[in-house]
Amino acid sequence: METIKKIYKIGYGPSSSHTMGPHRAAELFAARTKEATHYRVTLYGSLAATGRGHHTDMAVTRGLAPKEVEILWQPDVVKPFHPNGMFFEALDEKNEVKDAWMVYSIGGGSLATEEGTVPTGITPEGEVYPHNTMKDIMEYIDREGLSFWEYVEQCEDGKLWFYLEEMWQQMQHTIEEGLQDDRVIAGGLHLRSKAHQYYIRASAFKPSLQSRALVIAYALATSEQNACGARIVTAPTCGSSGVLPAVLYHLKKNHGFSDREILRAMATAGLFANVIKTNASISGAEVGCQGEVGSACVMAAVASNQLFGGSPKQIEYAAEMAMEHNLGLTCDPLCGLVQIPCIERNAMAALRALDINIYAMMSDGRHIISFDKVVRTMKLTGKDLPSLYKETSLGGLALDE
Repeated sequence: METIKKIYKIGYGPSSSHTMGPHRAAELFAARTKEATHYRVTLYGSLAATGRGHHTDMAVTRGLAPKEVEILWQPDVVKPFHPNGMFFEALDEKNEVKDAWMVYSIGGGSLATEEGTVPTGITPEGEVYPHNTMKDIMEYIDREGLSFWEYVEQCEDGKLWFYLEEMWQQMQHTIEEGLQDDRVIAGGLHLRSKAHQYYIRASAFKPSLQSRALVIAYALATSEQNACGARIVTAPTCGSSGVLPAVLYHLKKNHGFSDREILRAMATAGLFANVIKTNASISGAEVGCQGEVGSACVMAAVASNQLFGGSPKQIEYAAEMAMEHNLGLTCDPLCGLVQIPCIERNAMAALRALDINIYAMMSDGRHIISFDKVVRTMKLTGKDLPSLYKETSLGGLALDE
């Protein structure tokens, strides 16, 4: 498996697949075609179906600036490799193609061609982990007497903790910015941000309810900032970026966990997300929202379980439950915007992760369905989902009444 640094990336919303990935692809293509006078970019499948709502055209244009860019939309053409296909063409003054590149935005801001992943220069490339399944990882750490975060530390380079600290600082900053925001979110749905109001209202609740109300406010804060195109951290995607930060922020503020403990929990959360990314997908266009919010719920559940002293078996159980109870979750955003049901869904997943932590902590960690099996099931479920329910805005909630 690759580094978990590819799970956590700082970028701008609203979508890692539709905004961050295409923007980076455009930058890479521009760097290798400096002699081009203008560009033509064809967007396929999900990128074309929801590209305007996700600002894909704006992201591509910014990446190729200041040269003129023609965007072609092909929502009905879905490439076999991945639904998020982009075809870049560099043109000269005679409108002749001088260079071309077919590339795919595969989730979490990552890029790939049919030959393999595309180096971005942001994180180390190549295999970092010797194991690809949770079964193999657990057998190894049990044999060596390691925790999950120690295994991550052993496999990653010496810059891991500095990198995760930067991600954690940005997560906190985004929540704090979102809690102060109060505006109508752009896009045409006239959806007003709620984090600020919910945060204030939570103060009137009894302590038993207040903490849960605050978790909702924290999740809304990040998700609304993402919808506004603000700076966020993928965890593992932009559309699901509100879940893990909300849970970690709550556990720091209301349970007194230290930043060091939080970073270790982030390492474990990133490891589980890495297994999902390697063996299934974190792309809503490929497997639906189970790959995005479902994966984020896994990350938040394992992070909280580790913080509360869960054993490796209990942590793995929490991860399995978090994905199991998000199986089949569709990606059907209204108008192709990362707003409805995405923002609210992040808050519900954060609450669910905390409930799953309690359930796992009450157990001895033994259970029937393994995390690896539920990840395989998620992948198969995603492939069986009709394209209407995989980030095309052509079915489900996205349909006009």
